[in-house]
Amino acid sequence: REHGCQLLEEGDTHSISFNPDKKLTATVPRQTEISDRLAAKICKDLGIPEV
Repeated sequence: REHGCQLLEEGDTHSISFNPDKKLTATVPRQTEISDRLAAKICKDLGIPEV
Protein backbone atom coordinates (compact mmCIF):
# COMPACT_ATOMS: atom_id res chain seq x y z
CA ARG A 1 0.00 0.00 0.00
CA GLU A 2 2.89 2.30 0.72
CA HIS A 3 3.81 2.19 -2.97
CA GLY A 4 0.24 2.58 -4.22
CA CYS A 5 -0.50 -1.12 -4.71
CA GLN A 6 -4.00 -2.45 -4.20
CA LEU A 7 -5.58 -5.83 -3.59
CA LEU A 8 -7.21 -6.79 -6.87
CA GLU A 9 -8.58 -10.25 -6.11
CA GLU A 10 -8.50 -12.87 -3.35
CA GLY A 11 -8.56 -16.59 -3.83
CA ASP A 12 -8.33 -19.52 -1.43
CA THR A 13 -4.54 -19.82 -1.58
CA HIS A 14 -3.38 -16.67 -3.40
CA SER A 15 -4.16 -12.98 -3.69
CA ILE A 16 -3.50 -10.74 -6.68
CA SER A 17 -1.97 -7.33 -6.03
CA PHE A 18 -2.08 -4.51 -8.58
CA ASN A 19 0.12 -1.45 -9.04
CA PRO A 20 -2.18 1.03 -10.84
CA ASP A 21 0.61 3.53 -11.55
CA LYS A 22 2.63 0.98 -13.53
CA LYS A 23 -0.27 -1.30 -14.50
CA LEU A 24 1.52 -4.36 -13.10
CA THR A 25 0.14 -7.34 -11.17
CA ALA A 26 1.65 -10.02 -8.95
CA THR A 27 0.29 -13.21 -7.47
CA VAL A 28 0.96 -13.39 -3.73
CA PRO A 29 0.58 -16.64 -1.79
CA ARG A 30 -1.60 -16.42 1.32
CA GLN A 31 0.93 -17.90 3.75
CA THR A 32 2.25 -16.60 7.04
CA GLU A 33 5.82 -16.65 5.73
CA ILE A 34 7.37 -16.44 2.27
CA SER A 35 11.02 -16.68 1.27
CA ASP A 36 13.17 -13.61 0.67
CA ARG A 37 13.56 -14.71 -2.93
CA LEU A 38 9.78 -14.82 -3.47
CA ALA A 39 9.35 -11.43 -1.76
CA ALA A 40 11.95 -9.96 -4.12
CA LYS A 41 10.12 -11.43 -7.15
CA ILE A 42 6.78 -10.02 -6.00
CA CYS A 43 8.35 -6.56 -5.59
CA LYS A 44 9.95 -6.84 -9.03
CA ASP A 45 6.65 -7.94 -10.61
CA LEU A 46 4.92 -4.90 -9.06
CA GLY A 47 7.72 -2.50 -10.01
CA ILE A 48 8.44 -1.44 -6.43
CA PRO A 49 11.68 -1.45 -4.39
CA GLU A 50 12.56 -4.67 -2.59
CA VAL A 51 11.68 -4.85 1.08
